[in-house]
Amino acid sequence: MTVLTEGIAPHGGQLINRIATAAEKAEFLALAEKLPRVSLDERSLSDLVMIAIGGFSPLKGFMEQDDYEKVVDDMRLINGLPWAIPVTLSVSEEVADPLKEGNWIRLDDSAGNFVGVLELTQKYRYNKAHEAVNVYRTDDQKHPGVKVLYEQGEINLAGPIWLLQRDPHPQFPKYQIDPLQSRKMFHEKAWKTIVGFQTRNPIHRAHEYIQKCALEVVDGLFLHPLVGATKSDDVPADVRMRCYEIMMDKYFPQDRVILAINPSAMRYAGPREAIFHAIIRKNYGCTHFIVGRDHAGVGDYYGTYDAQYIFDEFEPGELGIVPMKFEHAFYCTRTSGMATTKTSPSLPEERIHLSGTKVRELLRKGELPPPEFSRPEVAAELIRAMRES
Repeated sequence: MTVLTEGIAPHGGQLINRIATAAEKAEFLALAEKLPRVSLDERSLSDLVMIAIGGFSPLKGFMEQDDYEKVVDDMRLINGLPWAIPVTLSVSEEVADPLKEGNWIRLDDSAGNFVGVLELTQKYRYNKAHEAVNVYRTDDQKHPGVKVLYEQGEINLAGPIWLLQRDPHPQFPKYQIDPLQSRKMFHEKAWKTIVGFQTRNPIHRAHEYIQKCALEVVDGLFLHPLVGATKSDDVPADVRMRCYEIMMDKYFPQDRVILAINPSAMRYAGPREAIFHAIIRKNYGCTHFIVGRDHAGVGDYYGTYDAQYIFDEFEPGELGIVPMKFEHAFYCTRTSGMATTKTSPSLPEERIHLSGTKVRELLRKGELPPPEFSRPEVAAELIRAMRES
């Protein structure tokens, strides 16, 4: 089912809705004990949800082989529409063997709850090494995205899905704003231009600076931190959200900013994931998207600004969302303010950069990062969380 929407067109033209109606849910539940089961891990479950609510429009389900291969090789769906990350449901051969194409498959969460249905149209083998090199630019299994890829099953199950029901988020129900709702909110606020911001990290002064720079030229800011699966040493989602609540309360104009959660999982695919994240925010109704220095990067796998350069591989306007590219921001001691090399006359020694690693070291020692890096209330929250972990 597709839905009429306000504002910028979703990717592919229509916002997808694959949440079962009450009647459909009743039919599926009546078949519950007769259907073969597939258990979803955390990432697959979040993918199921994102497909169902339209966050992954125009996808209606997990990718068939033609789309999968086209995305891996060319960053496009088979119809030519830009798409950067494969969205697949991978299982072991043992699980896949008894499943018959054309049949319904019951999708369970890790606790065994019946959460969705897959109409199995295809099952196929795929080349993990080829996907790793093309999507992640490496086959090094120390890369967290590649590690997940190599640990998952050898067979992809494809076909349209239905989510049985949309439950409130267990941690952040008031920030659960799905694409249809965000679009309505933008319309009600009469925002014509909206910039989306993605992060998996706690907000710091450099984030704040580029967010507010962007807010100078658009009507509204959509703060959309990711709360799906991340790697184990990332700061937990509840801590990051409390930091954003502090910023909303004290440092942002609340009438021009909306805070909402992005329920999808991180891939750590750097440049390709920057495109993926932009498309997701387009589906939520954003017209612009902030792309920083090392968007969705990890370690040293991607070059400086590769996540910005990849947008130039598409024709102007083809993605349907405007990337706002920012250089690495720092605190400039000469001008006593946040800046980038585009705006600061300072020498390198007059610039305060703190890496995430350095900040985590300070926090573990109970030391506040300098105010040039983090708002003191945010730093205090991070220290409190670090002590409790």
